[in-house]
Parts: sequence; structure tokens; C-alpha cells
Amino acid sequence: MRLVVISGLSGAGKSTALKSLEDLGYYTADNLPPALWGALGDRLGGAGVERAAFGLDVRARPFLEEAGPALEALRTGGHAAQLVFLEARAEVLLARYNLTRRAHPLGSGHLMREIDAERRILAPLRGLADWVLDTSETGPGELADRLARLLGEERPFLLRLISFGFKWGPPQVADLLLDVRALPNPHWQDALRPRTGLDPEVAAYVFGEGAEPYYRALLETTRMAAAAARAAGRNGYTVAVGCTGGRHRSVAVAERLARDLGSDFAVLVEHRDVEKDG
Repeated sequence: MRLVVISGLSGAGKSTALKSLEDLGYYTADNLPPALWGALGDRLGGAGVERAAFGLDVRARPFLEEAGPALEALRTGGHAAQLVFLEARAEVLLARYNLTRRAHPLGSGHLMREIDAERRILAPLRGLADWVLDTSETGPGELADRLARLLGEERPFLLRLISFGFKWGPPQVADLLLDVRALPNPHWQDALRPRTGLDPEVAAYVFGEGAEPYYRALLETTRMAAAAARAAGRNGYTVAVGCTGGRHRSVAVAERLARDLGSDFAVLVEHRDVEKDG
């Protein structure tokens, strides 16, 4: 079983790192006394869990001396245990605390003294680290990417395409709305009206003469927006494709976008209103 311990200075990104590992499928627990790591690791392994991440910071001060022996016991017990220590420059930590207005865990009332004291308290833990990451110039998304690369993990990214009808209201979860009502409308063709955009003849009508430049613009907009979201460290991006009723044009466009973007992203398609009538 793989066990990753995330520790470091308050404000350096420990919570972000734990969340990113949770998104990668790790079982996470924060500030569990190190003496209990072995028992929890064995329990998780017995339940089929293959990866776990434990957080440890200055809030667990009474138990910090247990970390070294606990790590050694994990490794002796057959677990692949690694410690990642996160830190940042004092002025960066100060700025982050001033931005969030959270109190420092040491709570002495003088933030710079608290930061310095925490650095001294955690110095032995830093000395145990397999990797030390300075996050002074690192945003949350970049930290998640750095940690994933460090651990040899591939961060999944999902492009979600939702077709919908504007008459029913746009999806609230959408990051980007595409309006395809300018494309030819099969609703006005008696033979096509009862069908949906999943039908090849309906799709052929939607992408008829003059439609290709418009579709290509939608395709490149979606590609660039999703790529930018992935580069920013996001795990997914949702594009909603809308026509009037959500049965014909939006469905056909969403399906074609999924095919054309399938080599660039993992794609999930949902047709929200395809079964609605009227």
C-alpha cells in the first residue's frame, strides 16, 4: 500500500495538497497521531484501499516526535511510505494569512513570530522528508500538478458536454455556454421533427450547407477553453450546448464535439432535455 504523509508550514498548501490527492483517489486523514498510522494503514489495506495520504502539521504538536518511528514502522511493515514537506517564504505566508484573515495555529498574536516558531518546531519533521517543496511562487492548481508529477500520478481531466434547451433554462453547472440556435433547425422538417440529434439524418441536416464555419468556431472555442482549464490545474470543465428545445441541434453538436475532442480529453456527454417534448 502506498502512504503519503503531507506536512509543512501553515499556509504553504497542505490542505490543497491533501484535497488534490483525494481527487486522485487517495483515502485522506488529517492530523491523525502518527502512532496510529500503522493501524489505519493496515485497516485500509485490508479493505482493498491501495493509496492513502495523511496530513500532519503543528496542530498535532504533542505527537510530532512519533512521526519518525511511525514512518519507519510503516516501511518495515511493507508499506511504501513517503513524506512531503511544504514550505514558503515568511513574507509569502504572511501575505496569505493577511488575505484569508485566518488565525495561525500557534495563536500568540504576532504572526511573524508564529511563523518563525512553527518553522523551528517542524524542522525535525522537515529533516525526515523525502521531498521538500517551496510553494512561494505556486498557485493551488500548479501545486496539485507538481505533487502529482512528484508522486508519478496522472491527474485526470474530464470535459463534460451537456446539451440542453434554452426554453428549459441553461444548466447551472456550466463553465461555458454555446448557443447553436443559428444552425439549421430540424424542428421545421416534418420527417425530422420526431427524431433527435442522435439520428444521422438529423445531424446531417444540422451540419448542412453553411454550418461548417460556425461549428469550427465552436469547436476551437471549446478546445481552447478546456485546455486552459486543464493548464490551470482544474480536474474538469463543463460546456453546455443549447438550442431552443434541446432535442436536435444541441444534441448533434454535443455529439460531434465529443468525437472531435476525444483525442484531446476524456469526454462525458449528457443530453439533458432530449426526451422532453414541447
